[in-house]
Amino acid sequence: MASTPTIGRVIADTVASLNWPKTVFLVGIPLAAICSLRWVSLQRGTVWTGVIYAYLRALTVTAGYHRLWAHRSYSASTPLKLLFAIIGAGAGQDSIKKWCRDHRAHHRYVDTDKDPYSISKGFFHAHIGWVLFEKSDPVHGVLTTGRVDISDLKADPIVVWQQKHYMLLLLLAGYLAPTLFCWLCFGDYLGGFIFAGCIATALEQQGTFCVNSVAHWCGSQPYAADKTPRDHPLTGLLTLGEGYHNFHHEFPIDYRNGVRWFDFDPTKWVIWLCAQLGLASNLRRFPQNEIQKGRIQRKRQCLDQESEMLNWGVPLADLPTMSWREYQQQARTGRNLVVIRGVVHDVSGFVTEHPGGVAMITGAIGKDATDSFEGDVYRHSQAASNLLDTMRVAVVQSE
Repeated sequence: MASTPTIGRVIADTVASLNWPKTVFLVGIPLAAICSLRWVSLQRGTVWTGVIYAYLRALTVTAGYHRLWAHRSYSASTPLKLLFAIIGAGAGQDSIKKWCRDHRAHHRYVDTDKDPYSISKGFFHAHIGWVLFEKSDPVHGVLTTGRVDISDLKADPIVVWQQKHYMLLLLLAGYLAPTLFCWLCFGDYLGGFIFAGCIATALEQQGTFCVNSVAHWCGSQPYAADKTPRDHPLTGLLTLGEGYHNFHHEFPIDYRNGVRWFDFDPTKWVIWLCAQLGLASNLRRFPQNEIQKGRIQRKRQCLDQESEMLNWGVPLADLPTMSWREYQQQARTGRNLVVIRGVVHDVSGFVTEHPGGVAMITGAIGKDATDSFEGDVYRHSQAASNLLDTMRVAVVQSE
């Protein structure tokens, strides 16, 4: 009989399975930087530099890595692509080629075992665990996730250049640039490195990671519910517009995620501004007609689901048949039966509840009250018809 592993054994196995370079980079360095703040006095200018630069780096990932390279939702000029490649490397989220390969696999295999950061494996896995425990195929040296086409990335000279010099660009754009800026502007090189470099990098990384975790866990699904992506304004705020994830997974070629004018999606505004400046072009939009179709189909699905929870009465096809003679005979022997539209209804529980008085119902027992119900005496409301349907007991058999 196999023995149950001890807590110590589980911890040891977990530690052994960690991707240590990435664990040190994503967890160790930020924790060390936060602890060092006890001895480092930050200047206001340094803090604002870190916040603004973190925001800028996150935008190069959302507008560049994601919407430009991963989904090709617009075209960019060489200067803009070069800017995205350099500052994007400083975001510390891997090279364009690696990032986009994972993201395309995520879209193609979402919520399955081939999805690199599937939420079906848990919130922690989707958020950061997939990176901390990321392993390569020991034979081929590639990630063991589903296949995707990245031939366009391999043919892009800027992507190839960034891949070749990624580590150098990461050090320069991620750490050296903010350190030098804070030193030259505020005389605060140490604060620049600790906060604007190490901590700000970790903050923008965690914001982007929320797209993989929070955006598949919290929010509404106004376009489709067969997969986990969800829309939520707060997630959009945390991820610079990427939190409108249900829309994005349905219409990934659209350069917008927050498709409504009031949705907080600074990434789409940056792309639009770049287009006005001549730095971007061919901004792709999914046809509005198809977007509206998706909304309406989803609303119908929600209505159908709500409808299934209600009592609409026994379907006509499932009702037994009753001859007219049998109907009248049962009515004479004490059953409160009324025929309306060829259907026999048992109104016993409603006789005393009828707002028009008991006599109006008792006078119709054993008769065909269709004309009276539909307007000869009083044209009943839709609510009255719905309530009547719940009283069906049989269908009158034609003779």
